[in-house]
Amino acid sequence: MDFPHAPAPAFLFDLDGTLIDSVYQHVIAWRQALSGMGIDLSVWRIHRRIGMSGGLFVSALLRETGLKLTQEQIDELQNTHADAYTEQAGSVRPLPGAPELLAELTSRGVPWAIATSGYARTARLALGLLGLPEDTPLVTRDLVRRAKPDPDLFLAGAALLDVDPRHAMVVGDSVWDLLAARRAGSLGIGLLSGGYGRDELERAGAFRVYADPADMLDRLDELGVRQSD
Repeated sequence: MDFPHAPAPAFLFDLDGTLIDSVYQHVIAWRQALSGMGIDLSVWRIHRRIGMSGGLFVSALLRETGLKLTQEQIDELQNTHADAYTEQAGSVRPLPGAPELLAELTSRGVPWAIATSGYARTARLALGLLGLPEDTPLVTRDLVRRAKPDPDLFLAGAALLDVDPRHAMVVGDSVWDLLAARRAGSLGIGLLSGGYGRDELERAGAFRVYADPADMLDRLDELGVRQSD
């Protein structure tokens, strides 16, 4: 009997909190940037928005404070955040198992790409940490119209790999990743390494939740990833 064969799986990875341990550096950088403009917000409030696009992030935080900023001030805030994060980049490390997970997928012939709400200026700093070449498939905020929770980043990542987003799995650490995955039509995989809880990730649509990339690597069979023929 002749019947269609299922396509090989493909993976679209978030970056911060998913492949590199950088969430709290971003939180501190945002706090410094906000404090520089006289905006005092608790760290936990900032953390809950990490993973959104910078513009939506600022809008959401300003809504909580009732403050208004001009577009010029918002742009300045994002640039200040990028500067503050770059100063801390030396303390960022790959999450456990991240380089090994990407290497294993590559060795098995499984296509993957990174799709991050960060701009290329900060995102490209991670390639060296992960031992990845400059031509690694990477979609950043600079390249799409809208970032998470819109699906544009993951749709672009799937297009970069030349796969249908319905046949891709999105790996992320935040509810914003998983919401964007659902809107892209992709299955979502949650990681606890960004600070969100299992229940939150599952409610946002994660069909599997792992502690970190190392845990995911140990359980690739659960995701239909087999040894290459």
